Amino acid sequence: MQTRMGRGWMLGAAALAGAMLVGPQAQAQQSNGLDDPTIVAIFDAANTWDIASGNLAAKKGTTKAIRDFGAQLARDHTNVRQQARDLAAKLHVTPTPPKDFAMAKSNAEAERTLHATKGMAFDRAFLQHEVDFHKAVIDALNTTFLPAIQNAELKALVEKVVPVFNAHMVMAQHLLDGLGK
Repeated sequence: MQTRMGRGWMLGAAALAGAMLVGPQAQAQQSNGLDDPTIVAIFDAANTWDIASGNLAAKKGTTKAIRDFGAQLARDHTNVRQQARDLAAKLHVTPTPPKDFAMAKSNAEAERTLHATKGMAFDRAFLQHEVDFHKAVIDALNTTFLPAIQNAELKALVEKVVPVFNAHMVMAQHLLDGLGK
């Protein structure tokens, strides 16, 4: 895959699918900017961001459970990101992130907060971020991206990882609930 695939795991395969689209459906999909390459780029970015936050938690978490969860996030999202990058390379797709990407701005703000906090405040901020982040990604995958994906292999990959993302969200909520108020 090309170097443009650095952030989030979802945008790469979209370009090939977009190139293969014809007719009104293709025109509508391309006019709203949500083609398979864009989806692959967003997906790649989301995975990259969670790798970074997982690695940070693996270092800064105050409990073994939080450090282990952070390491698990980094491993799982690295694996998923690589699968998406391999698929994009196979399909000869160059992921293209959207120009105005609200999720990127939100992630940058979350990163600043996580880097600035310590101790239990970090644990709470990290876990709440993971709950919110995974919920937003799962919602986007189910309601926006999956219906728009044209390539069958990309759709199968995304469908395969949604349950893993859901498990991450549930685990983050469980750990957050365990911290108490």
